[in-house]
Amino acid sequence: MNDASRDPRWLDEVQQRSWRALVIGTTLLMDRLDDDLRRNFNISLTEYEILVRLSEREGRSLRMAQLADALAHSRSRVTHTIARMERAGWVVRAATPEDGRGIVATMTDAGLELLEKAAPMHVEGVRSYLVDVAADDDFVALGRVMDAVADELISGHPEMEIR
Repeated sequence: MNDASRDPRWLDEVQQRSWRALVIGTTLLMDRLDDDLRRNFNISLTEYEILVRLSEREGRSLRMAQLADALAHSRSRVTHTIARMERAGWVVRAATPEDGRGIVATMTDAGLELLEKAAPMHVEGVRSYLVDVAADDDFVALGRVMDAVADELISGHPEMEIR
């Protein structure tokens, strides 16, 4: 965490260029992936990612709090998104069967069908917009850098501290 009383450590020209490339590249990539999904399947990138996370779990179910953690989104954002998805028939919510205290989101057959239709186009987009544009070693390095960023930031995330 930065100490506000210290002078800022300004980015040099190379760092600034890389930072700006990351910002614009990430924004354009996520917008394009989101646009592709919306245009072709009437689903947002966030909704798609929720379906992916649920599809990877036994029973296609996950506690809402765990889902928010997995996506690094706020619980309220995930709750609103799941509500839209529930209205569309892609997920259902219910109290946890173990203790009834938490809420579990479960992907419906309609949600699985949508995911199976959307996944090939989405993966092709990820490949053509990112993977195929980068050299293999650059892509691996990008993954390492973003893992380090995620590890650093998740430790200070206000909704991740008390579990």
